[in-house]
Amino acid sequence: MKQAKQGVYARYIKRILDILLSGCALVVLSPVLLIVAVLVRTKLGSPVIFCQERPGKDEKIFKMYKFRSMTDARDENGELLPDEVRLTKFGRALRSTSLDELPELWNIFKGDMSIVGPRPQLVRDMVFMTPEQRLRHTVMPGLTGLAQVSGRNAISWEDKLATDLRYIQHITFLGDVKIVLLTVKKVFCREDISADGMDTAEDLGDYLLRTAQVSEEAYQELQAESKALLLTAGK
Repeated sequence: MKQAKQGVYARYIKRILDILLSGCALVVLSPVLLIVAVLVRTKLGSPVIFCQERPGKDEKIFKMYKFRSMTDARDENGELLPDEVRLTKFGRALRSTSLDELPELWNIFKGDMSIVGPRPQLVRDMVFMTPEQRLRHTVMPGLTGLAQVSGRNAISWEDKLATDLRYIQHITFLGDVKIVLLTVKKVFCREDISADGMDTAEDLGDYLLRTAQVSEEAYQELQAESKALLLTAGK
């Protein structure tokens, strides 16, 4: 699969709209941001903002910001407890309403992300993708995307990545408007928040290992590669 040639909208207009709309949203939604920040601080403690490295356009790693939705609960050895244990009722409410995603408006404003595009996955997901699947990183990642309105976390990894590739082949203004409207509908209806039987989405590597699509040896090697990439990005 070859990288698609982008039109005028994708190359120029999309970024201008991202700056204007995210800037306006940050101002208009500032009371909401403040209220959510206070609630997070009260119910989950500090830090209020959860920061995590994600691969962006051309696989350049950036820091993505979200409101914190999990506690720091640990076991007797000091290891973090599983996500489903640390994800509180309040945290689930934040995720189901997508309020935890609001700080990403700052990522959009400063140029790490776009309003619409393939969702930025974890670095440890990226290393398990095929070369073709990694073409999703030839465009800026988005706050929402075609895969999200096609099933959010409730579709398989294969379908999710295939949908991302379908999006980057045909980026249009009307297509992005449709995705935004469908996103609003899904958020209000609270549809497809998590995969079946899971409070949080399963990592790509864990999914491939569980379904015997990758060996234990290859799994460990790629996990080590992702850790090395994060160390390099942090320098």
